[in-house]
Amino acid sequence: MMKVSVYDTYVPKATNVNIHFDILVEDHTSVEDVYAYGKEYLAQKGILNFQLTTKECNFCHMERAPEAVEQEIRQKGYYIIEMEHCN
Repeated sequence: MMKVSVYDTYVPKATNVNIHFDILVEDHTSVEDVYAYGKEYLAQKGILNFQLTTKECNFCHMERAPEAVEQEIRQKGYYIIEMEHCN
């Protein structure tokens, strides 16, 4: 099983509403890559040109990834867990 780092991320979507999602990456991934993956995800949600910083995206913890999560991380570098207001 792959060991992954989990980054807790909150991004403003509208007045008083934040998108909350976790970015999971392999444990040795640079924070710059984590921000790039978050930016890619946000672009898919229609939020363009948002620069993630430590204000919005912070390392939370490490855990072992289930097989499906590990496969997606191996394919595209990251996995997103949508938590709140991601639709």
